[in-house]
Amino acid sequence: MSTDGSSSPPVRNIMLTIAYEGTAYRGWQVQPNGLTVQQCVETAVERLIGEPVRVLCAGRTDSGVHAVGQVASFPTRSRIPAESFRLALQRFLPRDIVIVRSQEVSLDFHATYSAIRKRYRYLIFDGNVPMPFLNHLVTYFRGPLDIDAIRSALPALLGTHDFRCFETQFPNKSSSIRTVQDVTIQRLPQWSVWSSLSVAPGTALPEPAADEDIDLRMRHSDLKAAASPVICFEIMADGFLYNMVRAIVGTLIPIGLRRKPPEHLAHVISSMDRSQAGSTAPPEGLYLLQVDYPAHLLQPEQSV
Repeated sequence: MSTDGSSSPPVRNIMLTIAYEGTAYRGWQVQPNGLTVQQCVETAVERLIGEPVRVLCAGRTDSGVHAVGQVASFPTRSRIPAESFRLALQRFLPRDIVIVRSQEVSLDFHATYSAIRKRYRYLIFDGNVPMPFLNHLVTYFRGPLDIDAIRSALPALLGTHDFRCFETQFPNKSSSIRTVQDVTIQRLPQWSVWSSLSVAPGTALPEPAADEDIDLRMRHSDLKAAASPVICFEIMADGFLYNMVRAIVGTLIPIGLRRKPPEHLAHVISSMDRSQAGSTAPPEGLYLLQVDYPAHLLQPEQSV
């Protein structure tokens, strides 16, 4: 009961989906030596509801790493409608941190421990001339990279393995066994957004045969993708070890440069030896893309 005799509002659990450009931050987790995303979000929540809270997250991204679909949660007795937290919090946040969605979820929901899947994206630019618009948003590698060679190596990642070879801090307190459920690599046609050229110089567009119904726009898009220096690597798993995605990318780069055969990836995984894998790729190309949870935990508590 409150001091005026009225009942206190029940505790609610608010889930936030957050996108951020991580260049200016020392990662998600609060640090004593620099500004972090968690610090900004917790400050915004405190300013809105008038009380300090600890905001939990799905994945503690490192310094310079970005997010499209980071998930965070916090308990509150605030009466603010769940969907209104999105705009209300945005007033207290910098432009490079955006609340994409806010919703009320089960009190049993835990942004970290309830996650059942995560998907990461890593963006690589392998063109000869860097683009200033993409600084801090992609990782530059001198190429071109042979993504067909990389693609032929990727099946070695699928399934359940001990991935300690890609872990920066081993041994850890728990298991290094993870299950990778999906992994892809492709060139993105979206490169034309930043380019004055629709296709590479000298590339001829195909003409449709007289008796064929060919969508030239689709074929044009395919050509732009083939000519694009922007490469997108994505991986989904039930969990990830510290720096696991960046270590995988660092192992794939020599394969793409044809310095290692595609079979090298399977050898690295079976060795369970970090020294056999490649270097840890830079942080700026990495994005936490999506986090999945059991459907029943995404529902608010039912009032009695």
